[in-house]
Amino acid sequence: MPKLIGEILVEMESCTQEAIQEALNRQMAGDKRRIGVILVGDHACTEEDVARALADQSDLRYYDLESIEIPPQVVHLVPGELARDKRCLPVQLQGKTLTVALADPMDLEAVDTLRFTTSLAIEVAVASERQIRAAIERFHGLSQEKVDAMLGEFTQQLETRKAGEGGPDDGEDAAIVKFVQNIIAEGVKRRASDIHVEPMLDHLRIRYRIDGICLAVDPTPKRLQGAILQRIKIMAGVQIEEKRRPQDGRIKIKLGEKKIDLRVSVLPANYGESIVMRILDSESLRLSLDDMGFDATDLKVYNSILRRPNGIVLVTGPTGSGKTTTLYATLFTLNSVDRKIITAEDPVEYHLSGINQCQVQHKIGLDFPRILRAMLRQAPNVILVGEIRDAETARIAINASLTGHLVFSTLHTNDAPSAITRLIDMGVEPFLVSTSIQAVVAQRLLRINCPKCIEPYEPDAKMLIALGVRPELIATKPFRRGRGCDNCAGTGYRGRRGLFEVMVMNQQIRELAFNKAPFMEVRRAAIANGMTSLAQDGVRKALQGLTTIEEVLRTAKADD
Repeated sequence: MPKLIGEILVEMESCTQEAIQEALNRQMAGDKRRIGVILVGDHACTEEDVARALADQSDLRYYDLESIEIPPQVVHLVPGELARDKRCLPVQLQGKTLTVALADPMDLEAVDTLRFTTSLAIEVAVASERQIRAAIERFHGLSQEKVDAMLGEFTQQLETRKAGEGGPDDGEDAAIVKFVQNIIAEGVKRRASDIHVEPMLDHLRIRYRIDGICLAVDPTPKRLQGAILQRIKIMAGVQIEEKRRPQDGRIKIKLGEKKIDLRVSVLPANYGESIVMRILDSESLRLSLDDMGFDATDLKVYNSILRRPNGIVLVTGPTGSGKTTTLYATLFTLNSVDRKIITAEDPVEYHLSGINQCQVQHKIGLDFPRILRAMLRQAPNVILVGEIRDAETARIAINASLTGHLVFSTLHTNDAPSAITRLIDMGVEPFLVSTSIQAVVAQRLLRINCPKCIEPYEPDAKMLIALGVRPELIATKPFRRGRGCDNCAGTGYRGRRGLFEVMVMNQQIRELAFNKAPFMEVRRAAIANGMTSLAQDGVRKALQGLTTIEEVLRTAKADD
């Protein structure tokens, strides 16, 4: 005879005998809930503890969905609605057998439905309902209930108008205005960096990028697409009738007492115009280098570079890696009455007090080279060039650095040493590169553990080997991760910090640049001279308990 759930929980030391007896007394008094539900409600144990006990009782495999990598193609073998209804998630496909984690492994109806829907043999496993719901939201988007809450009275207003109970034509317009306002408000509430409004074949998809990961809400009806896109274009101040060319605009909106600035990009696509709204929240902008995520050693090196009177400092990394924020924090540090700072940006994302900011305007020929030539006549001490995109901009920036200016700019490369070869490939003379560059900082953003649900864990040994973590470090420094809670929407992560790779130019690296040495030679020389790679900085943060080894591998792969 199989053991009772209460007995297994006590054996697992997940629950006390007193808590089990209290739950049994409640059931005898008329509480019809299962004993596991009662115990979780009393905080006597967690949902994961109950799921493990269920798996043990049923002799089934238990899956911790937050510690395994599930291929999206496997998850999507079961439709999102069915997964929500049956509280299940596919986790593995081997041949014609699909392993599905269920919150209730005894739900035979769910197993039959899954077998019929997928035409595959179903192997039942167990996972906690909380983890299943979080995973479903991650892969399939928010539930309809959450979408309905976000829409508010939108659907009701439209139905009222259709029934002839509405008044003037602006009733639907008011509903659209409110819906778009709710989209933006929800994005701000959820700490999204971008809101994506994307027309699909049969629906309008809305996604939020939160901590670098896109999360979708359930589809918006296709019939509302035109009105929603038009409303956003009106707010952004772009041409409503223009649907063939890309457009850029800006939205300023007030949510309660908070002023929000959004940078809007409109791009024609197959099924309509795709719109991305970048949320620029100046109140949450960190303008201190101490908050960027620099290790103490790297920050000391970077601050020493800022004291130099001239030269170029480059910040590199892919789009959305935090380069602009780092440069703004740098300018904030340098900003003083005795320094004149001028920037050339495309576009100006945040307005900084005491700094002269000039925006690129391609329509009138005001591009980076033209602004740079003009700003040199303004006698600045510090110059920021938003991005070096071509050889002409690079040469003017280099000449500015050679004539007594401290120049900052960004470049799209994967790491710091690549910036040297990128500039030379761009057409800049090697002797100019070798003499002008003072340092290159490569940057990424990685998610940090949620402080509300952080707990110790043991990462996969293969991941540790891939990152070159020494065994003696594992023994002395326990790794930590977020278990997943309401504070982090079940992801285990909340917020992001920077990963940095600071390469300071010295005589050896300058000679390699002058001689057009291959990228790997420059990299080896930089590491030999004390540069900490992105992956090593990530391991350093994982050992401090700030993030997980899995997140470090996702963000910054180990060096070859």
